[in-house]
Amino acid sequence: MESRPLRYFVAVAEELNFARAAGRLGISPPPLSRAIRQLEADLGTALFRRTTHSVALTPAGTVLLAEARIALDALEAAGLRAQRAAATEPKLVLAVKADGDAGLLEPILARYASEAAAVPVAVRLCHWQEQPRLLRRGEADVALVHEPFDRTGLDAETLATEGRVVALAAGHPLAARDRVTVADLGVTADTLHGYIEETRSKGHDLAQLLTLVGLGGLTPVLPASVAARYPRPGVVYRQITDAPPAVLAIAWPQQSRSTATAALVRVAASVAEGAEGAAGAAGAARAEDGIWAGHSPKR
Repeated sequence: MESRPLRYFVAVAEELNFARAAGRLGISPPPLSRAIRQLEADLGTALFRRTTHSVALTPAGTVLLAEARIALDALEAAGLRAQRAAATEPKLVLAVKADGDAGLLEPILARYASEAAAVPVAVRLCHWQEQPRLLRRGEADVALVHEPFDRTGLDAETLATEGRVVALAAGHPLAARDRVTVADLGVTADTLHGYIEETRSKGHDLAQLLTLVGLGGLTPVLPASVAARYPRPGVVYRQITDAPPAVLAIAWPQQSRSTATAALVRVAASVAEGAEGAAGAAGAARAEDGIWAGHSPKR
């Protein structure tokens, strides 16, 4: 199976409209339609249900869409990794969301620099949950990412598990309490993840998010370590007693055979494990005030 018909198929599957897909691909609709019909003939099954008014994926098309995305990402990643391997000065690209490292990034990089297998590390700051896509496409070699995330084609190891806090304007009614519950936020355990995603999407970064909190327009749920690392006038943090923990992992492509990547993963696990005692003590002290600031890394 060649990559071109797969790209054509993905475009149609995502647009569910041949004219829009053709425009996206820069071709006219007739050759696109012929290419899709040839792909269906080669596979011996229909990929789309077509009517005069709509296009929909068949069960076979749904499966192929998921697999085709992985295959096309792998092809692109192979090319990018080959280009980077040919560079005169190889480097490791580490993807991380700004302020999404539980305070571990700097100590990890500092210890990694002393490793025999170490190479220069370029930190790529990215958007929330963008890291898995960068890994699969070969734009990053390793990433720090919070669970849950799409692990397709990736390996990962847990680095840190910490409680959650809600950031509140100082004048918010919940700020008068020592601790809050998930129900106090107007959500349930089943809808909490959606609430976290929705509120985080309101700001491009943590600074913008906390500005909105201070203005009284937002109550985001954040990893507990944020409370200690980002104090801000007009903003208070309160521990959420019944929220599931925030879990930080280090992830890398399954097919990676890089000794430099393996060394970085090993160092990250060691740094996180070593931080456990100090963070646990700090977290216990903060918990006395209902402000949970520590994190408790574990392997």
